[in-house]
Amino acid sequence: MIAPNKLTLIKQMADTVRGLSIDAIQKANSGHPGLPLGCAEIGSLLYSEILKHHPAHPDWIDRDRFVLSAGHGSMFLYSLLGLCGYGTTVEDMAAFRQFGSRTPGHPEYGLTAGVETTTGPLGAGFATAVGMAMAETRLAATFNTAQCAIIDHHTFVLAGDGCMQEGVTSEAASLAGHLGLGKLICFYDSNHITIEGHTDVSFTEDVGARFLSYGWQVLHVDGYDLPGLTDAVTAAKAETAKPTLIIAKTVIGKGSPNKADSHEVHGAPLGADEVTATKKALGLDANQSFQIPSSVVGFLAERTHGWQDGYQAWQKRFETWGQANPDLLALWKTTMEATTPHHASKLPAVSWPTAAVGDKLATRAASGKSLQAAAAALPFLIGGSADLAPSNNTELKGQGDYQKGNRLGRNLHFGIREHAMGSIINGLTLHGGVKAYGATFMVFADYMRPSLRLAALMKIPSIFVLTHDSIWVGEDGPTHQPVEHLSSLRVIPGLENLRPADVEETTFAWELALSKGFGAHAPTVFGTRRNPGEWNESGPTTLVLTRQNLTVFAKPEGWRETVRKAGAYAAFDTPKPQLVILATGSEVGCALEAAAALKNEGKAVRVLSVPSLDRFRAAWNRGDIVGQKAWIPTGVPVFAIEAADFQSWAEFVPRNHFVGVTGFGECGPGETVAKHFGVTAAGLRATILARL
Repeated sequence: MIAPNKLTLIKQMADTVRGLSIDAIQKANSGHPGLPLGCAEIGSLLYSEILKHHPAHPDWIDRDRFVLSAGHGSMFLYSLLGLCGYGTTVEDMAAFRQFGSRTPGHPEYGLTAGVETTTGPLGAGFATAVGMAMAETRLAATFNTAQCAIIDHHTFVLAGDGCMQEGVTSEAASLAGHLGLGKLICFYDSNHITIEGHTDVSFTEDVGARFLSYGWQVLHVDGYDLPGLTDAVTAAKAETAKPTLIIAKTVIGKGSPNKADSHEVHGAPLGADEVTATKKALGLDANQSFQIPSSVVGFLAERTHGWQDGYQAWQKRFETWGQANPDLLALWKTTMEATTPHHASKLPAVSWPTAAVGDKLATRAASGKSLQAAAAALPFLIGGSADLAPSNNTELKGQGDYQKGNRLGRNLHFGIREHAMGSIINGLTLHGGVKAYGATFMVFADYMRPSLRLAALMKIPSIFVLTHDSIWVGEDGPTHQPVEHLSSLRVIPGLENLRPADVEETTFAWELALSKGFGAHAPTVFGTRRNPGEWNESGPTTLVLTRQNLTVFAKPEGWRETVRKAGAYAAFDTPKPQLVILATGSEVGCALEAAAALKNEGKAVRVLSVPSLDRFRAAWNRGDIVGQKAWIPTGVPVFAIEAADFQSWAEFVPRNHFVGVTGFGECGPGETVAKHFGVTAAGLRATILARL
């Protein structure tokens, strides 16, 4: 029960959030005032009374997570973070939506302390929060003992009507209900307004009934009834076997005399006159901007002591737990050093599988072998597939299935939910304590594109396994033959796409992906998040893998380090090449065969295997590759072959020097389809001879 005087202070805090938000939006002449005005009580109650957090230690592993899935309402979050002491200043708020500020239009992970994930694409935050809640259960099962629980926190979400309409929310909510994520609590800001007006023009379903069918607890509350909201959270925490949806009836733009409960207040500043009228209605000084009443400052200063006490109590509990459980403490250190932003480069050694020249294996199968080796050495490695583990080779043998009755299981079953899977992998990664991967057929990367893009924007080391990577899928036909997908993924800044050519390259691809950490962020990098002349060992990775067998070929000494630095190495070489062939994945074998034939015809050929075109591009732009003493001597013609479209090769070779695929592929045996498109050694040789 909250004391009456505290209720008054929380309401004052809520009105302060309203004032800060409308001032920042008005100053920027851009933004979304509707949510901050409508949800201020929910946020103020959460941050002042409910969340287990400590602003001085925003990376505390046992903090409650809060995800603003409706990221357009970012000033709601910035105001709360600023009031509670996370370091968001009035000056930051006054720079809302401005170039280089720490308060961008939608919350961005890594730029603003207290922002748990980048949100903006509606529903993505909700699905990411499901991953965070999953991570909490796994860490709790791994490290808690009967005598001491060092992991015991909740994941809170604020989602709006837009989030509820996006399909990713349905996918993630369905899985969360199945998994019984009892520490996941979502507030649904139910105001029945979107950009086009009242939701009854397109959205009349019973959201509560939908979530009940998913296996959620569903509660209803007035979004301005602080005791009712408190009771709802209490009931949500008491239900440990189900996630909870708290449907909070709110008024968008509450407090605005002339725009509340209308779509006009969703995504545009109130205007100077309406800001003045709103402040008067709220009892704020209409002539003062960014005002923070002393009563609110004092209230939150007092709460700081409670947050500090809670954090210190946990620290003491952790110390006692560590002394009593030295083996678990050692595992904790190993886990956190490999999976959290400050230590993510410290990866335990893995006994990777080996292969002999001449061995034949599909890279999807080689990936499976690498995964087993990694899992044996990395107890924090978890992952799974969108109902395709037997085809993706992503099951961790003997490691059990993660389910509501087994939180220690390391195999995640996402069902046929690629869209949610991508966001959930991001949530697991952001939470810390796990290295997470998700897998599907490459053609279905389209369903994951928003989460792939967000992973790259956040510079987090999520891993995505994409198998069945080309027209060699064969009989499944063009619906399952990715043609444009490599190019579409390679244009995402900071996403590294590794397309290995045999078992050895596949193993190294896993080594690269698992060794990555979290990228550094700073407001000054706005607009330059990826310098084309640089490559940083951070961010997400896709592993692009074949269905068909590929033959292991001989490699030069030090090839791995060369790939790490420049994305490629010379798989077939000569001191003074007359031409250079670039190839990736399954087409490296074609290039080697064509090079051998051309050598017999008196032509000096160099073949570069390019498992990472992204690193190769960075080296190319640095000038490390092209030049008289480089891989590609000045004036030497360059050709490329890849069972995909031309787009991502345009800066390296002329169109008529590329052997690849046009159109959407064809149905038929893989070898027949490849021959039809000329993506063969013979086709490459013919193209080269025709152009020289």
